[in-house]
Amino acid sequence: MNTNSSFINEIKRNYVSGGMHMKLIYVNVIIFLFITIFNVIGKLYGGDTSLIISDLTTSVFTLKTNPAEFILQPWGLITSIFAHFGLMHLLFNMLFLYFSGKMLEQTIGQNKLLIIYIFGGISGGLFEIIAHSIFPSLSMNQIIIVGASGSVMAIFAGLAYHQPNTEILLYGIIKMKIIWLAIGYFIIDLIGIGSNDGTAHFAHVGGTLLGIFLMQQNQKSSGLLNKLASIITKIHFPRLSQKNNLTVKKGGRPLTDEEFNLQKKQKQEMTDKILDKISKSGYESLSKSEKEFLFKQSKNG
Repeated sequence: MNTNSSFINEIKRNYVSGGMHMKLIYVNVIIFLFITIFNVIGKLYGGDTSLIISDLTTSVFTLKTNPAEFILQPWGLITSIFAHFGLMHLLFNMLFLYFSGKMLEQTIGQNKLLIIYIFGGISGGLFEIIAHSIFPSLSMNQIIIVGASGSVMAIFAGLAYHQPNTEILLYGIIKMKIIWLAIGYFIIDLIGIGSNDGTAHFAHVGGTLLGIFLMQQNQKSSGLLNKLASIITKIHFPRLSQKNNLTVKKGGRPLTDEEFNLQKKQKQEMTDKILDKISKSGYESLSKSEKEFLFKQSKNG
């Protein structure tokens, strides 16, 4: 009993304190289990029950590339980016999300990571719908889209654009800069367009381009990514958006406006210094204290 309780508590702790990338992973896993359990129940009952459950999960959690079908089930543009029907598909996407999402979140914060995930997935879905509407060879082979691949590629491409010189070990052996890996994946998707390999290459391309675009916007204080992040902050933490409430305790008293602005400026300068170091030498070159500082900043982002 204690073991089960500790396991559940550990899951709760990881969900609450693990950052946005962990929350997104939990949501994907929970939805996958939900779909799997329902489909198993359908198979056990067989007959009409199996068909009904299969049609239901397909209708709710997939994106139709046929424009006529999409109009009738538009929610698939959102639900499909959190759903997976295959275990290996889920594992691959979640591993990618864990490593690239964790690194990007530490530099841009939780809200911006969530925005890139959602809009990257939407962009990927729209690319597939448009492609199947324009190109004759694709329009004759209407398919359904499911999975977080577009969202994950948006995050990965955003990370590669933001920290191009970050070094990684491909397959734990080959040392290379992340920008070259991102370019390699993009080329593979371009080559794979039009093939019948079961991969939504247009969704990958759409997610990649959206991730790069949003990270470009992140460089502007009035850019789209910062505006969207500000809206989310106001929705989730309305009091923090009011200047009068942006005070913290120091020595038992609230900070004055001058002290708060100075503290904010110092934190931003420290963040910029660390990001510059990442750009030049990679994430692994950071000290433990620098990584902790970035993580704390991302929790406030």
